[in-house]
Amino acid sequence: MSSPLAVSRSPLVSTAAPVPPGFGCPELPLPADQVARARRLARQVAAEVDAFTARRSTVAIERTVLRLLGVDGATDDGVPWVNRLVEQLQGDDLLKNGVAAPFCAAMLDRGLGAQELARAVVEGRVDLRPYAANAVPGLQPAARQLGDKLAQHGLQRIGTQRATRQNYLDTLGCGAQPLLYVIVATGNIYEDVVQARVAARQGADVIAVIRSTGQSLLDYVPQGTTTEGFGGTFATQANFRLMRAALDEVGTELGRYIRLCNYASGLCMPEIAAMGGLERLDMMLNDALYGILFRDINMQRTLCDQRVSRRLSALSGIIINTGEDNYLTTADAVEAAHTVVASTLINEALARGAGLQTEHLGLGHAMEIDPLRPDALLLELAQAMLIRTLFPGAPLKYMPPTKHMTGNILRGHVQDALFDLVGVMTGQGIQLLGMATEAMHTPHIHDRAWALEAAQMVFTGGRALGSELAVRPGGAIELRAQETLGKALELLEDIANVGLMQALSQGHFADIARAPDGGRGLGGVFERGEHYWDPTEAPITHELQARGWLTTDGGPVWPK
Repeated sequence: MSSPLAVSRSPLVSTAAPVPPGFGCPELPLPADQVARARRLARQVAAEVDAFTARRSTVAIERTVLRLLGVDGATDDGVPWVNRLVEQLQGDDLLKNGVAAPFCAAMLDRGLGAQELARAVVEGRVDLRPYAANAVPGLQPAARQLGDKLAQHGLQRIGTQRATRQNYLDTLGCGAQPLLYVIVATGNIYEDVVQARVAARQGADVIAVIRSTGQSLLDYVPQGTTTEGFGGTFATQANFRLMRAALDEVGTELGRYIRLCNYASGLCMPEIAAMGGLERLDMMLNDALYGILFRDINMQRTLCDQRVSRRLSALSGIIINTGEDNYLTTADAVEAAHTVVASTLINEALARGAGLQTEHLGLGHAMEIDPLRPDALLLELAQAMLIRTLFPGAPLKYMPPTKHMTGNILRGHVQDALFDLVGVMTGQGIQLLGMATEAMHTPHIHDRAWALEAAQMVFTGGRALGSELAVRPGGAIELRAQETLGKALELLEDIANVGLMQALSQGHFADIARAPDGGRGLGGVFERGEHYWDPTEAPITHELQARGWLTTDGGPVWPK
């Protein structure tokens, strides 16, 4: 079949900012054999995970399929229709072959559109269960053709948004790396829009809308615009659409494209990734391990969901941001530095398996060493150079000091300035700006203005600094980086020997241990039946293969 996304075959390199002349990181010699060995081990770990997840689906993945087939809406009490449809089949163990076959068979039989059928099921006028029992394995060709057509239409919407982004980037341009990334988190999307516009005018390149506390634990996506989030604003498709329109307007006014970021994580990871593609988000926090470690979401559920969410991100041209920075908030940043390196390599391998490319890999790390420790700045430089050297060309996401911020805003401002200096010296791609008021309150408009002004001054004055400096052979930076890489290699050896799930149960990351059958969401995981069908799966694979991002057998493509 023809690709549903053939809007543009141009590569998506412009999702990363252009690199100005002289911008770079001092050359850091690393043992080539160790780097190659570490990557082979990470690929081995990822291949085992991919084999596990390819045989399974989840309730969130099935809800994502329905959304891409055109289902949208919620009951009067706020329960999304897609949840009700999937729950109806799951309750009678009729979900193993997927929701698409009975849904499309019922559409064909009843002569209803996707929205009409969804409403009829929710209102009790149609029961999908007989269709699930009868449609598989003998799904009528007409029902299959209907599913393929609806999937093509849904995926085409993502392709159109990707082309729109490319047009904005071609006509407006974008900020230079490190991109200036700030957050808004009022809980009210309308107030977020006001603050986002101000931040863009102050110089921000990326606006991240922080998600309401606890949303990652909801097994549904709230509907509509929201005004009452706690510590952030609910991630909904309507909120995405509202913020995207506002940033397009202010970006056109300023003459540069303003990127929008949100969270594709938690129990609704693939659904929110699909919404991000449909509403043209540019970055999404999307980590293979974060929800397992820090939100106690079942690892089987998370690993299955991350695979589909990342395939959708690749399709959409979305930069993913991973969460290794969080490891250093629960474990010591010096002693646990190697765990960040090992995790970024695993996250990279899993992302490649989903079709994501170098320009999509906003792999995360952070400046979290105690600033009063002797040689703290040297150690931070060594770590940042190591990550930059391991992932050339990737728009790495560098996170600011938080663990050792005290509420002393003058000291905090100095810590953030040093963070900005390390970021520009080592060629980071995305710089989440620290706030002097960290540990006190959610940033105010003037807090962001202060942070943006300081970062712009440091970046302007230091942009070429990294390319003018050299690491002393055998010196402290080189030895520290090589020591950290060596420890990461040992950790990857252990993980490859026992498998990722067992390694997570042993507490190798962030000093947190999780059980393979523990945590939230395991009940939403199931093995695919013999006749499992997802009409969105083949066209996504076809498009990623056509772009050269997956091999002909669906495997990862690695740069030479």
